[in-house]
Amino acid sequence: MNTTSKATIGFHLLAAITVIIWGTTFVSTKVLINHGLSPTDILFYRFLIAYIGIWFISPRTLFAKSWKDEGVFVLLGLTGGSFYFIAENTALSFTLASNVALIICTTPILSALVSYFFYKKEPFKPRFIFGSIVALFGVALIVFNGSFILQLNPLGDILTLIAALMWAFYCLFLKQMNAKYSTLFLTRKVFFYGLLTLLPFFFIYPLNTDCSMLIQPVVLGNLLFLGVLASMICYIAWTIVVNKLGIICAANYIYVIPLVTLITSAIVINEKITLIASIGAILVLGGVYFAEKKQ
Repeated sequence: MNTTSKATIGFHLLAAITVIIWGTTFVSTKVLINHGLSPTDILFYRFLIAYIGIWFISPRTLFAKSWKDEGVFVLLGLTGGSFYFIAENTALSFTLASNVALIICTTPILSALVSYFFYKKEPFKPRFIFGSIVALFGVALIVFNGSFILQLNPLGDILTLIAALMWAFYCLFLKQMNAKYSTLFLTRKVFFYGLLTLLPFFFIYPLNTDCSMLIQPVVLGNLLFLGVLASMICYIAWTIVVNKLGIICAANYIYVIPLVTLITSAIVINEKITLIASIGAILVLGGVYFAEKKQ
């Protein structure tokens, strides 16, 4: 195995570890909501911790090389931060969590469409199409976990589709800026504009600043996990993955997130894993492997 192949395997491993961590954040977020924090509260503190953390290790340069690039950083903050998380979390108020998880997993397909439309450099391949369909079917089995009870609410499903589209555009903008700026600087700017574009929402949903609640071990521990590991470190890792593996390849790993969430939920809150869900897990892993395996 040559050095290039070993490096590629390393980036695939980094992608896998990143989505595994992201798959556990649903349980962590649920714990925080149960302790009185709103979705916007969680996002604010999560990104604030991440921004403070990355400030100490990233370049001290404040602005991008041009105002055009600064505008792209604003778009990154919107698509990968405030708009994405608010759309996803609000959707949970209107539709089933299973619906949200399934629709979010259309991100790889949307990423492929967006990437092909703008770049024309990452064309669709039969293996990718077939593998994506297999993985998406596996996701359907996992999120419904054998119940197959589908209750549709157009508003919630539309919001979820918007969230998936936001992440697809985030990967597109990320790929564009990767060639111009360092990973640390880029990630820091994403957190900054994610926080800045979140502020107007607090006129509608005031920020919870109850210190006695925020310093509770469970609350503080989960916020640190979301801010330091799931945000700061994982966003840095994802920036590297998108740069090295490409938009389509990286986005396909998102199929694994519902699998991780299923396992984490079974361990932490004792949810039952059915035979149907287990089959779905096999299809997800098999589909992702087939889609990304070279001819």
